Amino acid sequence: MLGLIVASIYRATHKGLSYSQSFTQTIVYVSIVVALVMMVIGASLARAFALVGALSIIRFRTVVKDTKDTSFVFAALALGMAAGTSNYLLAGTGLIFISAITWIMTLTNFGALYKSEFILRFVFDQDGDSSAYLERIKEAAKRSNLLNIEPSGDGRLLKLTYDIQLDKETDTQKFVAALSKAPGVSEVILIVSKNDIDY
Repeated sequence: MLGLIVASIYRATHKGLSYSQSFTQTIVYVSIVVALVMMVIGASLARAFALVGALSIIRFRTVVKDTKDTSFVFAALALGMAAGTSNYLLAGTGLIFISAITWIMTLTNFGALYKSEFILRFVFDQDGDSSAYLERIKEAAKRSNLLNIEPSGDGRLLKLTYDIQLDKETDTQKFVAALSKAPGVSEVILIVSKNDIDY
């Protein structure tokens, strides 16, 4: 429960675009795993040193891209320690609890900010009318934020990047087609970023 509260506070107070649903879920997993490890260690100094030794064995030769993967490795380590120290009840309870939390967070899509989040990129010729493409974005999106404007060498073309949340009824293909037909707009790209927003 404490892990869920901390993760919810993190999600609610996060600023910027580098948000990761996986990291939010990892906060919950770490709370459970650390509690499990502390119950296994108890007051045993030998088990504490054994844990340090076990953690030093785990060395990733490749970068782990998803923080949730790392939390599962540590969960397996904690469960292995519990079983290895004959705490079979603790190991079984920990396994059931971690599995239940995993399924609940997967089914509820816990940690997701938006379900229809996109990064929109397109090239705009300044000879065209900007109100045309702005009107099409306004019609299809609940909200939109201009992230980047990159002028071309001659200063005639602009590469624009928007962070947008489309309405649920909006068809993405029709939206891209409609935006492409706006005067002065070309090279429309819509990047899906449902869970991890990293621009």
